Amino acid sequence: MSIQLISFVKESLEKGLDRSAIRKVLLQAGWQEDDLRNALSAFAEIDFPVPVPRPKPYLQAREAFLYLLSFIALYVSAVSFTLLVFSFIDRAFPDPLSFDGDISPTTVASIIVAFPLYLLVMWRLSVESAADPERRRSKIRKWLTYLTLIIGAGIIITDLIALLSNLLEGDLTIRIALKVLTIGTITGCIFGYYLWDLQQAEKEPRKEPRR
Repeated sequence: MSIQLISFVKESLEKGLDRSAIRKVLLQAGWQEDDLRNALSAFAEIDFPVPVPRPKPYLQAREAFLYLLSFIALYVSAVSFTLLVFSFIDRAFPDPLSFDGDISPTTVASIIVAFPLYLLVMWRLSVESAADPERRRSKIRKWLTYLTLIIGAGIIITDLIALLSNLLEGDLTIRIALKVLTIGTITGCIFGYYLWDLQQAEKEPRKEPRR
């Protein structure tokens, strides 16, 4: 967040200017809505002679561990589930030249371990965020979410390129189409959920943490 913007908001609040007036003049000056929301929400709406700053997003070792664990479990679950669906597709539409429809025990074991772990960690983080909404603005959470969105976008683009390439070359079989659809569906669901979650976190107003 711009130090210049924060300083301007702080000085304006010190002079008793209304938040809506501050927001209006900054929008006229060309600042973005998200920047204004973050700058204004950096100060609590408390009746006090000087602006009262809110606690900034923090990064704790335990919090970083939980978020890293959740995203690792998510990636393992997504890849394992994709490989499992691929096995079913190979069984339903076998390739006479290279049949590989066996279900790997490692794939099944990965899903059994990773997906419940992901749900458990996410549940724990949700409970902590409900008790302290400021945790939803965690920097490590945002970085990992954006990283996931970038990876997801890259996979979706590559998936579409592969689909179109096979279609143009005339090699698009039901087997290939279903695998491309599987990758696109799983990745699209993950991408859509985290994009929605990120937008919700940025839109929701700041709340005072429970004591």
